[in-house]
Amino acid sequence: MKYYATGRRKTAIARVWLMPGEGKITINRRDAEDYLTRATNMKFVEQPLHATGTREQYDIWATAKGGGLSGQAGAVRLGIARALLRVNGEFRGELKAEGHLTRDPRKKERKKYGRRGARARFQSASASRPAASAKKALATARAFSFSKRRSLPRPTRSRSDDPG
Repeated sequence: MKYYATGRRKTAIARVWLMPGEGKITINRRDAEDYLTRATNMKFVEQPLHATGTREQYDIWATAKGGGLSGQAGAVRLGIARALLRVNGEFRGELKAEGHLTRDPRKKERKKYGRRGARARFQSASASRPAASAKKALATARAFSFSKRRSLPRPTRSRSDDPG
């Protein structure tokens, strides 16, 4: 008996078929270890099987498209978890507790106009040199403090001194 489920992650979509077997995982007609070059992605895909203790009981055949390898691994993982749920509804507790049935909603945030990226802004002249204004303020503060220490009186202008 074959069990089918789909999974999504970022922009990747995976179609997963689960059938009784010895634990072979195939993604896009290639062995999963060869396809998902990183060991972390492979462990990520196997998590639902380890959570339910069914690693050696089912063969998995999956097709994944869109996104990168990490997104595809997440999509296959969700597909496997949903397919295991169709095999046995009692797996829901273990799968839900470890978060395998939750679709990860995080996606790339779009670039906004007037900005360099989704959140980053273009560099501006006033924002790029706050140290210069801080130095100027410090210099005037020092000059002011020195001028207060002088014992000589400051010359003042009176109306009689005004040439006019």
